[in-house]
Amino acid sequence: QYGLSPLIGNVGVTTLHDVSFYIGPEWFRPKDRLLLQKSVPGTARQAAAIVTVSESSKSEIEHYLPAAKGKTFVTPLACPPWIHPVPDAERVVKQLFDLEPGYMLTVGARWPRKNMNLAVEATKGLDRHLVITGKAGWGDAPMHVGVRSVGYVDNLTLSSLYSAAGLYLAPSRHEGFGLPILEAFTCGCPVLCSSGGAFPEVAGDAAQVMPDWEVASWSEAIRKLLSDSSKLENLRQRGLQRAKAFSWAETARRTAEVYSRVIHER
Repeated sequence: QYGLSPLIGNVGVTTLHDVSFYIGPEWFRPKDRLLLQKSVPGTARQAAAIVTVSESSKSEIEHYLPAAKGKTFVTPLACPPWIHPVPDAERVVKQLFDLEPGYMLTVGARWPRKNMNLAVEATKGLDRHLVITGKAGWGDAPMHVGVRSVGYVDNLTLSSLYSAAGLYLAPSRHEGFGLPILEAFTCGCPVLCSSGGAFPEVAGDAAQVMPDWEVASWSEAIRKLLSDSSKLENLRQRGLQRAKAFSWAETARRTAEVYSRVIHER
C-alpha cells in the first residue's frame, strides 16, 4: 500500500486508497504528510498498475499523480464479514455501556480528517447520547455531557453498537471509500453523511448526504431525522439493500484481473 520496493522494478502493483494528503494536507501530521507527498509520486511512476477503492479516488489519484493515468483500476470494498446485525444488540449495549437504544453513533480514529468534532458540536442539546468509538488518534477533542466515548472495541461490540443505534453520523472531510457507511447499512442503522470524497458514491440513495460541514445545518438535519420515524425506516431499508451491492467476491475478482493484466503485459 502506497509504496513499492525498488527491487521489484516496474512490474509491481500497489494500492492507493486515496490522496487526501494532497487534498487536505492540514489533516496530517507534518512528518506523515511529507513522507507521503515525497514517496507516492515515485511509486505511481514505478507501478505497473495501481489499485484503488472508488471511482472518486481514481479521479483524484489521476489528477494529483499524472503518472497514474491509464493504469489505475477500481476494486470497490464491501462490509467486513465480522460486522453483522446482532439480534440482542440492545441488551448488549445496555449491559456494557448502560446505553438506551436509539443513540447516535460515529466510528473512526479521532484525527482531523475524520472531523469528529462536527458530530460532537452538532449533537449538543439533544436528548440522545452520541457514542464515539475508535482509536484515540490526535487533534482537539471537545466534548459535552451527551457524548460517550467508548474507545476501541471488539468486532461483536462494534456490531452491537451499529445494530442498536438510531442514527449513524459520518462527518469526515474526505474518504477514499468509507467502510463504516457500509457497516452501518449492514446492521440496519440509518446514515447521515458528508459529501467528502467517495461518500456519495458509496452511499448512493441510501443515506442522507449533507452538502456542507456547518454545525447548524448538521444539527438541524439530525433533529429532523430523529423526529421522523418513517424517514429513518426508509433509510434503514435502503441501506440494507445498498450493502448487498458490494461483495468481497467482486473485490477479489477485480483485483485478480489487475494482477493478471500486469502478468500478461510483462
